[in-house]
Amino acid sequence: MRADRLLSIVMLLQTHGRMTTAQLATALEVSRRTVLRDIEALSIAGVPIYADGGHGGGVALDEGYRTTLTGLQESEVRALFVTGGQQLLGQLGLGEAAETMRLKLSAALPAQHQAAIDHMRQRVYIDPLWWWHEDGEQPFWAELQEAVYADRCVRVAYENYQGETAQRTLEPYSLVAKSGAWYVVARRDGTFKTYRASRIRQLELLDEQFARDAAFDLVTYWHEHLAEFVSEFSHYVFTLRVHPDRVAFVRWLMPGRIQVLSTGDDGWEMLRCQIDSVELAIMIVFGLGADGEIVDPPELKDAVLRASEDMLARLSQVRPIHTRHRPEADASG
Repeated sequence: MRADRLLSIVMLLQTHGRMTTAQLATALEVSRRTVLRDIEALSIAGVPIYADGGHGGGVALDEGYRTTLTGLQESEVRALFVTGGQQLLGQLGLGEAAETMRLKLSAALPAQHQAAIDHMRQRVYIDPLWWWHEDGEQPFWAELQEAVYADRCVRVAYENYQGETAQRTLEPYSLVAKSGAWYVVARRDGTFKTYRASRIRQLELLDEQFARDAAFDLVTYWHEHLAEFVSEFSHYVFTLRVHPDRVAFVRWLMPGRIQVLSTGDDGWEMLRCQIDSVELAIMIVFGLGADGEIVDPPELKDAVLRASEDMLARLSQVRPIHTRHRPEADASG
């Protein structure tokens, strides 16, 4: 595309200084006539580019403009080249483009910043994926991206956190990656909601297009609704007394979802917990065993007792498997 070629001319001149039109044509794999037309277009657009004829001539950028483009602080260069996010960009089909962009940026930076690039790459790596994340391609991923990019409505069968599936017609505005999981921000009946992409069981890409709300801003929406979104899927609240040796275990299971209410004289901590369902709360209580006590709600105590009784009844019905041992051979035999 011509826009990419024009940008490449600026970066080449910025990196190498004065170049002849023949050198630019070779680097860009176009004719000298095309390079001359591009130079004229850049000049008309306000880029301070000039060409000198004769021996020792060539094409160059004004030195002041070069300083403006490359006047980055070392900390800014480090921020640009912190490594991470390739997995998510790859899922969007942008992994190769992102790597090409980094190479172009690296080539465009002055020599004094090259050391900072290698320095940062070997010292900081940001992995946006959770330890245990869903492998494989998202269901209906290509159609979902097409709907978001082209503002097309979709009809989906969506399964909520209670396992109930319902048909919905959505206007998918945006895709958001959170800890390696993809979410769809969509408008339905005039209201914006957030849906987990992996819970879409069926998707039909409709011919109907929707008109985007000009006032909608993705970053603003996400941060304003983040607390509401978290509370919606952490709606079950319960309180436990936990042995001090097991508090770290609870924190590991529910990062960001517990609040320390008090610490007893015996060191046991009172924890207020939020989680997705009572079933998960029961599993945590079983995991703590004698190192955890349910404070409230009473319904959780009853649920744990019922689950315990069911478990004991099932275990009592399982016959132990006895291994038959062959009698030892007679010493005389």
